[in-house]
Amino acid sequence: MSGVNSRPDVSSVSSKGGVTVSFVERYARSEQFDRIFKDGMTLVEQTAVYLDSDGRKSAKGLSPAIAVVYATESMRLTTRLLELASWLLVRRSLKTGEISPEEARVKRRRIKLATVGRPAHVKGFAELPEGLRSLIERSFALNDRIVGLDRALDAPEAVVTAIGTANPVGAQITELAKAFAIRH
Repeated sequence: MSGVNSRPDVSSVSSKGGVTVSFVERYARSEQFDRIFKDGMTLVEQTAVYLDSDGRKSAKGLSPAIAVVYATESMRLTTRLLELASWLLVRRSLKTGEISPEEARVKRRRIKLATVGRPAHVKGFAELPEGLRSLIERSFALNDRIVGLDRALDAPEAVVTAIGTANPVGAQITELAKAFAIRH
């Protein structure tokens, strides 16, 4: 990252020894987060417009088998975008002070973010209209960004030891464990 608001990807401890300032927490309050929020909401809107207009027209010309794939993948797309939008709205509400961190944690538990496989292996996926395939790919790119940010936002709780000081090695181990879904 570059620019005025860029910060190194590290946590810092105050000279008094107890306050950990996380890069990801700063990021969640930054203009970069605002851009992800805007990108996500724009994608939701573009998908709704596509499915109600060009997508509907394109679906009418599909063979019955591909029409089933279209219906399935558009439903999956819509569900994925609703989960992503929910996550973005919870984070924005926390950022603006509309909800407390505890309320955000409770709401976050209801959201089902997933690192699901791409549908390109689905028989007939390549025959779907380009507009739908493009929206699906864009939704997965957004999903990847948000899942990574969500994992990083969960990590700070594990990086502060019992005596209240930052543990950078522990933070990296936690991040690796989450990335590879292993327990240490």
